[in-house]
Amino acid sequence: MTSALAPEHPPEANGPKPIITGKRPFSAQIGVIVFLLLPMVALLAAIPFAWGWGLSWLDIILGFAFYWVSLLGVTAGFHRYFTHGSYKANRGLRAALAIAGMTALQGPVIFWVADHRRHHAFSDREGDPHSPWLFGNSPAAIARGFWHAHMGWVFDRDKTNKERFAPDLLNDSLITKLSKLFWLWTLLSLLTPALLGGLISWSWWGALTAFFWAGLVRVAILHHVTWSTNSICHMLGERPFRSRDKSANFWPLAVLSGGEAWHNLHHADPTCARHGVQRGQIDISARLIWFFEKFGWAKNVRWPTSNRLARLAVANE
Repeated sequence: MTSALAPEHPPEANGPKPIITGKRPFSAQIGVIVFLLLPMVALLAAIPFAWGWGLSWLDIILGFAFYWVSLLGVTAGFHRYFTHGSYKANRGLRAALAIAGMTALQGPVIFWVADHRRHHAFSDREGDPHSPWLFGNSPAAIARGFWHAHMGWVFDRDKTNKERFAPDLLNDSLITKLSKLFWLWTLLSLLTPALLGGLISWSWWGALTAFFWAGLVRVAILHHVTWSTNSICHMLGERPFRSRDKSANFWPLAVLSGGEAWHNLHHADPTCARHGVQRGQIDISARLIWFFEKFGWAKNVRWPTSNRLARLAVANE
């Protein structure tokens, strides 16, 4: 069954279903903690590990390649396609985007989409799973809010109601099957760099360092870059477009996030396929979608128009 395009605020159209459906099982919570903390420990160990030995050009190349596959799977796939329906994709591209996004180790695609649609439905209000503004405006509250928005919310055991926020994906047989195989994409995300590192260098040491750098460290960096959209991009930056929340553009993250740091336009116009719409705003995810369209893999792309941007501009208020 083909996934329907997601409306701008799909949850509100699905009736008064609860926002939360229970807690994660304790065993699942342990898994979340392990796969959250293990890459972070690797990232903390990275500097002393690389100082005298252990980092090669092969590790850098593999890490760079796997970073962009995972990141763009999240940005162009999980976010702009599955969550917001910024374009339509053929069956092969849909499967590839779902798998690539899950190699980022941010959870199965259906869970990710449900959380993010909930974020948009309640952005920076009660019900938002990761707003930094839920605890007040004092320095202590802001510090607590930053921690919560950046990564603290991941430890929360509350489960977003998939039936309310992602019914289209639950009814999509292809995506549900791929989502249930999240464990497989996790293993491949961590072990494929090690396999390639070992085969190319023809050594066990090459496999170990590739696992460390292109596997664990790559995932940790990717986590913090994407989490920064939830935290920094709702606290600091410019707001040239009208939105109902505190979303902002934070240019230092623009390239590393694949264009997601142009966050203000995204919240002003959530289904737009391009987030960096002003002069000089590099949006690598939008360029990838442009290629999908040129190759005929994507259609009905919701590109920004000058009239719509003019209506959304703060200067026209």
